[in-house]
Amino acid sequence: MTPSADKEHPKTSNFLRQIIEKDLAEATYAGRKWGGSPGDAAHHAAGQPDPARVRLRFPPEPNGYLHVGHAKSICLNFGLARDYGGICHLRFDDTNPEKEDTEYVDAIKDAVQWLGFDWLNNGPRGIEVNLYQASDYFDFMYRAAEYLIECGNAYVDEQSADEMRIHRGDFVKPGVNSPFRTRTPAENLARFREMRDGKLADGAAVLRAKIDMASPNINMRDPAIYRIRRAHHHNTGDKWCIYPMYTYAHPIEDALEQITHSICTLEFEDQRPFYDWLLDKLAEGQLIATPHPRQYEFARLNLTYVLTSKRKLAQLVNEKRVSGWDDPRMPTIVGLRRRGYTPEAIHLFAERIGVTKSDSWIDYSTLEGALRDTLDPIAPRAMAVLDPVKLVLTNWDEVMGAGTLDDCSAPVHPHHPEQGKREFKIGKEVWIERTDYEETPPKGFFRLFPGSKVRLKYGHVIECTGAMKDANGNVTEVLATLIPDTKSGTPGSDAVKVKGVITWVGVDDAVQAEVRLYDRLFTEAHPEADGKDFLENLNPNSLSVVTAYVEPSLASVAVGQRFQFERHGYFVTDLKDHAAGKAVFNRVTGMKDSWGK
Repeated sequence: MTPSADKEHPKTSNFLRQIIEKDLAEATYAGRKWGGSPGDAAHHAAGQPDPARVRLRFPPEPNGYLHVGHAKSICLNFGLARDYGGICHLRFDDTNPEKEDTEYVDAIKDAVQWLGFDWLNNGPRGIEVNLYQASDYFDFMYRAAEYLIECGNAYVDEQSADEMRIHRGDFVKPGVNSPFRTRTPAENLARFREMRDGKLADGAAVLRAKIDMASPNINMRDPAIYRIRRAHHHNTGDKWCIYPMYTYAHPIEDALEQITHSICTLEFEDQRPFYDWLLDKLAEGQLIATPHPRQYEFARLNLTYVLTSKRKLAQLVNEKRVSGWDDPRMPTIVGLRRRGYTPEAIHLFAERIGVTKSDSWIDYSTLEGALRDTLDPIAPRAMAVLDPVKLVLTNWDEVMGAGTLDDCSAPVHPHHPEQGKREFKIGKEVWIERTDYEETPPKGFFRLFPGSKVRLKYGHVIECTGAMKDANGNVTEVLATLIPDTKSGTPGSDAVKVKGVITWVGVDDAVQAEVRLYDRLFTEAHPEADGKDFLENLNPNSLSVVTAYVEPSLASVAVGQRFQFERHGYFVTDLKDHAAGKAVFNRVTGMKDSWGK
C-alpha cells in the first residue's frame, strides 16, 4: 500500500480515527484467538494474529466501474491503514456471477493503484499480497452454512418469492413464520445438499437464517443467506449452482481475513445486527477468530449534479448518451481520470469533505475547487484561442518589415522560473478570441473596439481600427495597427498605458487542435428531485467540440499532460485520442466556478 506511512498526510480527527485510536490503545485485537483450523481460511491472514496492526478492507463488487463515491472510500480505508501503520485489503465481493466480469476486476485494480495505493504490505511475516475475492471462501461459507443448519440456526425455505415477501411483514406488521421453519436440522441439511447438487430449480428454495420474524429490524426476519443460481462464475466456473448472499458472505470474509474495522456506508447500518449475529454464531462453533471484526458506518458521498447509481450510469452508457464508462463527463474514476483529474485532487477532496455519520450534500464546486488547488501549482501555462478570428496588423510590414516574425517568450510557470521559458512568434497575423472584439462595446469592456488600445500578452501594444465583415455582418477579420517600441520586456514598453490585455496565437506557428469543452452532465443539482426522470435533466451543452489554435510549445506534448490555458482554465491531452499530428485537449475545469450564484 502506497504512499508510505512515513510521509506526512493530513490527519483531521473524525469518529473513525477515534475508534481506531481507542482500540489500539486498549489492544482490543491483541488477544485475538483462532478457534478453528488455519486451513479453513483461504489466505495466510487468518489464523495468524498480527496484534500490532489495524486491518481494513475495500470490498467492491466487480459488476461495474468505480465512481467518485468509491474513490472516497478507497482514500478512507487505505488512508486510515496507512496513517496507523496498518494493512488494507483489496477484496472483490464476487457473489453475484450474473453481473460480474474480469473487465471490472482489472478496472478496480487500476483505479486503486491510480489513486496511489496497492495491496502489498511489508509485515512481520514478510511481503503480504492482500488481494482477495469472496469466491476464494465459497468452500468455507458452505461449511459454515451447514454448521448453522446443524445448530438449528438456518433452514431451507421453499415458499415462492411472493410468499416470502408477503410473510416478511413491514415496518408496522410483524412477519409470519414460514411453514418450512419447523423442519429438523437433518431435513434441512439434506435439502440444502440437494440445492448444492443441482436437484432443485433456480428459485425453488433458499437457505434462511433462523432469527426472529417479529423483529422490529426487518433485516433480522430470517434473512436469506443462500440462493440457487445456475450461472457461470468468472473465478469458480461452474463448480457451484448455489451462491451466498452478500450480507452473509461479507461478515465471513472480514472474519477470515481478520479485519479489525469493517467500514461501510450508512445504508448498511440496519445490517449490522445480522453481521454481529452471524459472527457470534460462528465464533460459538470456533469457526472464526475472536474477538471478531466490528462494523462501523459513515455517510456516503452525495455530490450535486452527479448520479452514482451503477444501474443508471450503465443506462447512460448503453443508450449512448455518453461515449462510454470513461467519458469525461461521467463520475467514474476512469472518467475523472480522462477528464484530467489528478489523484492528489481526489485525496484533497476526500480530506476536505471529511467523514461523518450524517447524510448531507456536497456541492460539485468543492470537487472542482480541490482540482484547481492541486493543478495551479504544477500545471505549465500556455496560450490558446478557442473561438478564433484573425487579427491583422495592417502596418506590420511598414514597422517591422515584410515577412518578419518577432520572437516572444513567456514563463512555463509564473511561480517556477527554474522551469524556463516557452518561445513563440508574432507576425502580421495572429489568432484572437472572437469575443475580444466588439464594434459597440458595453461599459467596462477593455478589449478591442475601434479606437481602443490593448496589449497582446507577452507582445506589443496595438490600436484597433475596425473589422472586416461578410455579407451577413459576421466579423471575418479584426484590424489594428502596431504601436512601435511597446514589446513586453523591452525598455519603454510601458510608455503606452492600456487597460486591456488579450491572449493570442501567431498564425505562422500556431498548432491546430481539437478542444473538447466538457461541462456538468446535468443541469439540476439533484437530477432526480421531485420524482423526475434523470434523463430529463441531462445538460445539452455538456460537451461542445471546437477547432482551436494553441501555441507551438504544445506541438508535441504527451498523452495525459495537463496545462493551464491562460484565461480559459485547465486542459489535458486526451488519454485515448491525442496523438502525434492530432492534438486533442479536454477541458478539465474553468479558471473559476461558472455555476455559482
